[in-house]
Parts: sequence; C-alpha cells; structure tokens
Amino acid sequence: MRVVQTVTADAARRTALAAQGFTDRRPNGEPTRRHLKRVLERVRLLQLDSVNVAVRAHYMPVFSRLGPYSRELLDAAAWSHSAARPRLLVEQWAHEASLLPPEDWPLLRWRMRRYAERYGAHQEVVDQRSPGLSAEILAAVAELGPISAGELERAMGATGTAAKGGWWNRSDTKNTCEYLFGIGALTTGTRRGFERRYDLPERVLPAAVLATPEPEPADAARELIVRSAEALGVATEPDLRDYYRLPPKASQRAVAEAVESGALEEVAVRGWTRPAYRHPEARTPRTVTGRALLCPFDPLVWRRERAERIFDFHYRIEIYVPEPKRVFGYYVFPFLLDGRLVARVDLKADRQAGVLRAQGAFAEDGVEVPRVAAELAESLREMADWLGLDGVQLGGRGDLIGPLADCLRPVRRSVNPTPSIETITAVSETTGAPTPTAGAIPGRPTG
Repeated sequence: MRVVQTVTADAARRTALAAQGFTDRRPNGEPTRRHLKRVLERVRLLQLDSVNVAVRAHYMPVFSRLGPYSRELLDAAAWSHSAARPRLLVEQWAHEASLLPPEDWPLLRWRMRRYAERYGAHQEVVDQRSPGLSAEILAAVAELGPISAGELERAMGATGTAAKGGWWNRSDTKNTCEYLFGIGALTTGTRRGFERRYDLPERVLPAAVLATPEPEPADAARELIVRSAEALGVATEPDLRDYYRLPPKASQRAVAEAVESGALEEVAVRGWTRPAYRHPEARTPRTVTGRALLCPFDPLVWRRERAERIFDFHYRIEIYVPEPKRVFGYYVFPFLLDGRLVARVDLKADRQAGVLRAQGAFAEDGVEVPRVAAELAESLREMADWLGLDGVQLGGRGDLIGPLADCLRPVRRSVNPTPSIETITAVSETTGAPTPTAGAIPGRPTG
C-alpha cells in the first residue's frame, strides 16, 4: 500500500514558488545567457501573445525572475543561432503558442499530427480553392526564408483572397502558413517586431533533434507531465495537464504511470479537494522573500483556478470584458511580495508620452498597505526603467493609488543620475495633481 504524505497549503505554496524560480537569487550584475538558461530550466516554456499594451508576454516572466535584463538576450536565444551560441528556444503550440527548448520538439510531434486532424478539413477547403498552394509555399520558404506570410504572397504573386466567413478570415496564404506551422512542416526562423517569419525546421532545429526518434504518444505525454511537475513543484492532475494543454485521458494515464514509476509522488495538500503530485526533486524552502510583477501570462498564475487555490487570489483577465464592466482594468499585473500575491495593478506602457501608466492599483484584503505600496512603487520604477520609459504616472482607480502617490513623489538622483529615471512622477491623469486615495476596493468578479 502506497503511503501518501500530507503537506500544508503553505508548504505547497512555497514549493510552487521555488519550482518557478522565485527563490533563486537575482544576478548581482547584468543578467547573462547563463542566467536566462536557469530561468528557462525552471519555467520550461514561455507563452507568446500579441497583446503589447505593457510589454510582450514572453519577455515579462524573465524580468519577473531576473530583474532588468536586455530583451535582446531573449531574442537571440529564440531567433538566432551560431555554433558558439546555439538556439535555446523554438516556437510551437504547447501552452498556447509558446517558446520552448528545441529538445522538446520530438515530444510534440504527436500533437502536430492532432493539429492536422483537427484543422485538416479547413485546409482541404483552402487546397480546393488554391490547388498546389502548400507545395508552392514550402518551395518559396526553402528558397527565400525566413519570410513572412505577407512577403510570401507578394513573392508568389498571390491575390491574398480571404475566405469570407472562413477560417479567421485570413488569406489562403496566411491560413496555409499557419497550418504548415501547426503540423511542424514550417517553424519560426526569426521575428521582425512580432511578425513571424517562417522557415524550414531543418534550418532551425539542431540536427540531433531532427534525428531523434519520435516517442510513442503515451511516452511523450508522460514525459511532458514530468516536465510540468518540475515547473510546478506540486500540482493537481488538471494543473499538470494544463501546462502543455494535454488531453484529459492522456494526462490521467500519464500521471498514474509516473506515480507508479516513481517519477511523481502523490501527496495530500490540506485544503485541496483533489489529490496532488510532487516532483521528487521539488524543494520546499522555509521562507520566500522578494517581489515581482507578474504579467497575465506568467506560468505562476496563468491557470486561474490554481492561483486562487494556492494564493487565495481571484484573478481573471479582463481584456475581452467591456470597459464599463471591468473591475480592475484591461491588463492587470498581480504583485508578488514575500511569497504572496498582495496587490494588482493595471499597467500600460505609454511609449509616446514616455511613461508607465499605473491606471489602477488595488490591495488584497489584510495586507500591510504602506509596505505593499512602497515595494510596488520600487517595482514600477524598475519596470519603467527597464522599458526605457521616463517615469511612472498614476491613474485614479483603486485603494493603493493614494499610498503609491506618496511613495512615487519626484525624487532627484544626486549620484550618477540616469536621465531615463531621474524623475519619477505620480500625478493624476486629469488634473496633474497628486492623486488621493481612491476608496475601497470594488467587489470581486464572479467570472
């Protein structure tokens, strides 16, 4: 009979934070490729998203764990290659569109076949309308890549006709490029801005990866579950499943097999209604200190039910909620302080004005507001400087706005001032005056 250890919810929280890299010491100097590799070994993948209201989603988790770093460091790891500095990341569907280690590519080949099964009927319609387009695109990419879908259309003389009411209303060329990407016939060679530039996998992936035999789907699912457990520390089966978006039956079987082989340990977490599973090498530190702003697509919080269970933090992204119905704001960052989510702030990088706008800031119940405000102010200063912005400007929503305004009053730097952060402003967007405390936090959303 297997003995199931019982752990406290607080221990599970600290285990999860350690697994995600929040107990690792930040670099003393400029973060290097070695520091980036350490983060990638923790989180396993970075989700890509087109929203750019503050900063692209894949850049922020690295900042949350390392502090200010050169985004070119991540760009080089994802979209360039040399013998001295081989590519560390490649794009494929994992937890949504993601950057992940090239060596994980073989584990996703069965998923690429599932993509072909799922969207094959859509592509058949495109193929009937544009016979030979897939082969023409592959030939053009082989000759011209890395290349964008728009450049392919022009190079091939395509009309770019959109199927009205069809698959995402894109042109046939763009549809086919996305389909070929999804099945692994194309991948991303590089990006210009955020535009994907397609290339052949054999010119992007290491030869050793391409030569790796494809594992059986059940073996691949089990290995992905173990990788999920490494990244999460301790988790329920649905948590583990969500990390790589595995099918439920495949995940449940993989978890059972991993427990049987000793690759996972079953534990009971007090207060959790489901069984939990811990990676055997997971660490549980006695304390967790430090602070970090987390973007909505950070692996620590992207599964909202898990964030609520671990941190008692009800969090929903409100991008698609009509503005009058938003509770906290359009693009809200949770604030992590000493291992707990203590506040949230609605952020926007106003590049034209040169400021980071904190349009609303809200404290969680029972927190020490003066300290939270002081720590959040420092994190906002740090983020503004990292983004090359001149300061922080506050809006008028939320019970933390007044305390933040007190902490963000203009400060002159007397020693080696850096022009981009010499003066940090905290003013009302409408009056230009210091903002008052904005009353009690609104009620929590229900969806």
